[in-house]
Amino acid sequence: MSQIVTSYRIQDLPAEERPRERLTATGPQALSTAELIAVLLRTGGRGHGALQTAQTLLGQTGGLHGLRKASYADLCAVPYIGPSKAALLLAAVELGRRLAVIEAEQAPTVSSPAAAAGLVQYEMSGLDQEELRTILLDARNRLIRVHAVYRGSLTTSLIRTGEVFREAIKAGAAGMIVVHNHPSGDPSPSPEDLAVTRNLVEAGRLLDIPVLDHVVIGRGRFVSMREQGLGFAEK
Repeated sequence: MSQIVTSYRIQDLPAEERPRERLTATGPQALSTAELIAVLLRTGGRGHGALQTAQTLLGQTGGLHGLRKASYADLCAVPYIGPSKAALLLAAVELGRRLAVIEAEQAPTVSSPAAAAGLVQYEMSGLDQEELRTILLDARNRLIRVHAVYRGSLTTSLIRTGEVFREAIKAGAAGMIVVHNHPSGDPSPSPEDLAVTRNLVEAGRLLDIPVLDHVVIGRGRFVSMREQGLGFAEK
């Protein structure tokens, strides 16, 4: 990421420019990603300050998105991180993930593609493989739960319609939204996505559990196939 620009030690900065002091004075929003990580790390290594270590970490993991996906071993391989700092970083990332889940579970209704994407985007945009989930809704579009159905390449030959709808039937869902991710980061629907959508929409009509949308998750973006008119033509 472009944040890895300069390297300097925190103690070389004036007190009012040091990350921890700036966070206290102006709030965490004023700090760069590297500075926030430096606050967590507190120290670096010999001749290598916390801010330099944070910059190196972001460079080696591929930025904040890569840091979220990094394993314990990946973090320990970064110079001056070590086991304790690696555990601290993993704990911080997991707390962020759990907070996103709590916020998603508290959402009373799912009334737009953006609301549907918001339930799963934090986690699904970081997956290395495609995964298909269903957002199960009651008659008032209130969230029942999010259910993971498939992981792997999504094709019409591999997806069994019964598997997709099984949890919705058990939950007594009045409707559902299908979501899946593109690990490439580009949420543009593929021809296979269109074929899968058509099949599921038709099955939903027959089962009286309408598929309200199929949302494709990318990195920081999503596409609503219903809004794009893909696979939802009225018959």
